[in-house]
Amino acid sequence: MKIILSWLNDFAPFGPATEENIDRISVALNSLGLAVEDIQRVGAPIPGIITARVLRTERHPDAAKVHRVFVDAGDGAERHVWCGAFNMSEGDVIPLATLGTVMPDGRDIQKRKILGIASEGMLCSGTELGIDDDGTGILLLARDTPLGRPIMEVLGVEADAVFDLDLTRNRPDCWGHLGVARDLAAWFGLTLSVPDPGLGALGPVREAPVAIVDGDRCGRFTSTVISGIRVGPSARWMQQRLTLAGMRPINNVVDVSNYVMLELNQPNHAYDLDTLGGGRFRIRRAASGEQVTTLDGVERALEPRDLLICDGHDAPIAVGGIMGGLHSEISESTSTVALEVAWFEADGIGQSVPYLNLRSEASARFERGVDAYGIDRAIARFAALLRETCPSLVVHAGTCDARAASMPDEHRSTRVRTARVNALLALQLTDADIVGLLGPIGFSVHVAGPGLLDVTLPSWRPDATSEIDVIEEIARHHGYDNIPKSVRKSPEGGGLSPAQKRRRRVRDVLLGLGISEAMPDVFLSPGDMERAGHRGAVVTVTNPLVAEQSVLRGSLIPGLLKSIAYNESHRAMGIALYEVGHRYLPGDDVLPFEAEQLCVVLAGREAPAAVAVWEELRAALGWSAARLAVPATPIAGLHPTRHSAINLGRGRDGEAVIGSVGEVDPAVLEAFGVTERVAVLDVDLGTLLQIEPPPTQFASFSRYPTSDIDLAFAVPDTITASRVAGALKQAGGAMLVRLELFDVYRGTGVAAGARSLAYRLRIQAPDRTLTDADVSDVRQRCIDAVDKVGGTLR
Repeated sequence: MKIILSWLNDFAPFGPATEENIDRISVALNSLGLAVEDIQRVGAPIPGIITARVLRTERHPDAAKVHRVFVDAGDGAERHVWCGAFNMSEGDVIPLATLGTVMPDGRDIQKRKILGIASEGMLCSGTELGIDDDGTGILLLARDTPLGRPIMEVLGVEADAVFDLDLTRNRPDCWGHLGVARDLAAWFGLTLSVPDPGLGALGPVREAPVAIVDGDRCGRFTSTVISGIRVGPSARWMQQRLTLAGMRPINNVVDVSNYVMLELNQPNHAYDLDTLGGGRFRIRRAASGEQVTTLDGVERALEPRDLLICDGHDAPIAVGGIMGGLHSEISESTSTVALEVAWFEADGIGQSVPYLNLRSEASARFERGVDAYGIDRAIARFAALLRETCPSLVVHAGTCDARAASMPDEHRSTRVRTARVNALLALQLTDADIVGLLGPIGFSVHVAGPGLLDVTLPSWRPDATSEIDVIEEIARHHGYDNIPKSVRKSPEGGGLSPAQKRRRRVRDVLLGLGISEAMPDVFLSPGDMERAGHRGAVVTVTNPLVAEQSVLRGSLIPGLLKSIAYNESHRAMGIALYEVGHRYLPGDDVLPFEAEQLCVVLAGREAPAAVAVWEELRAALGWSAARLAVPATPIAGLHPTRHSAINLGRGRDGEAVIGSVGEVDPAVLEAFGVTERVAVLDVDLGTLLQIEPPPTQFASFSRYPTSDIDLAFAVPDTITASRVAGALKQAGGAMLVRLELFDVYRGTGVAAGARSLAYRLRIQAPDRTLTDADVSDVRQRCIDAVDKVGGTLR
């Protein structure tokens, strides 16, 4: 928000635009929480630019885009200047930048030749002088303007400063100069003077009736008929202020409308009454698919969330609180307007703006909150300012003031406890101190009793609703720098939650296994999930940042496969990656279902490698309740014969599937351009992190020799390798210190529907050297155990 110092001085004597005063005001604004991002100094005298009269102009036969202008700067000497603007004629008085002048944009005016003829200066537009944004022609002054005078002196332009403020959403009042001036005046102890010109004598009754159909979105809508208007340029001082505030001057009616908005934080819109269908307004929600062309020339499709201002024929003429319709503009023939000043519900505007991708100065104010009870002042200010360029202006009696139930209460209050103020701010303020701080900013206070204050909340501060909001105002105007600084000691030091510690442990284990962490994008291209073998519903983003990434991932596997493919394209083979992230599935409510997943991919490796990673995690995190199992149905995207489900628990409802381990389907790898086999582990990490691991216990180790036994079993495909391993571990007991699956074979010698699993068992006694009988006993127990689960020794 750009705030102009000279404009602030209309409300209180804040002082001139000297460096010292500008710095003083900047410090005050920052102390009040109105952060100053930038300060622009403008209007300072420009040495060397003076007034000059056009003596004559000449065209050069070889110059089509410039002509020769001869001027007199009051010293009787004729100067020749080349100029590319053609809007001046003999006798006009114009600004002349003499030789040696340094322009505001840094240009140094020196004698330069065109077609061998020297130019003795430069003729200036308003833009080049920094006083407006009209760069279409040279600035023309009154013909009786004295010659040779400094241009800023002649124009009456004084030095000024523009403060660019970064406003937080809880200060909607400061989107107008009045709100900033109110805070500053209270800070400096100055008296605030608010313009309240009144409407004066009213003309005959003339109405533009208003009907509010959807009162939940529009709480108040006023329509005032004003005639006697003559459309033309606004006063130069107004154009200069609007330009400094970042707005382009258009004509007196539009400029006054914008000026009132920037001054009082009251957006408004003037409609040509003669072109207003039916001469009345109707405020309603849009129908689904209804279209309107806004002032920016864009045709927009609307939905019932959007509010329309319609004419008497129910034809849309504006998007309520955001932007007027294309055909609602003021034209040169406009003589009578219906002035709209309204209050629209903030949340509704906030919903429409992003969906329509349409932001305006008006919507920025309405979605933060404007004063529903400052409308009358805005109407009077509009009329008073427009009367300066339209002396015959008439404000007609019969203003239509339609109100609905959604209009906020004018009289709001809250109780503030002095003890609570002091407890929160670590101060020793009295009731009188608080009254003195709140009064100047419009919070009237009634002392209900010792330490009990009933504070009336001003209508221009919709953000203030409770005691804590008032305490914030007290803190701001007391001065944050004046509040004692202290660091309170917490009874407990900060730390990680158990789940956070386990998540870090997962990362440590994977890092120890030589697996690198990857962070693919959570957004996928349409079709990525289907290429990964998942053909269910997906979550689609309505307004994606990139059209090619409009799907929220339902699995972490596609992103990691893309990473493998990218590395392969750069000749980096056999990489191992993992990701801890979230996947998104369609939910029953508005928001999708979200779950934290762990996914590990091992390029150039087979399924047992992924199982080994799972076993390491399972042992390190104490996930003994989770085990491998044959899935009831093949898991999408994985190799049909090289994967297993990971189940958790054995309750009344059976086991819950929390993940899978195995290899990626070759068809999926081909779809992603991966040429290597890829082992994968994909588990529901959010569920596993909730498992409380058993206490870590010391396990003694043996100093005696070990013996290895190799056993190969023919096992049906319906029996998982983990089930066979479990049987071997149980049979081996305390003597089995290591178990390794070192070979899987299908083919000659093994029946169809089965495969050979070869295990290496390492046994060791804790208290003695093993005998042949010990080894033979363990071997037989293991063979018998596997036989019971359905395996046969080969």
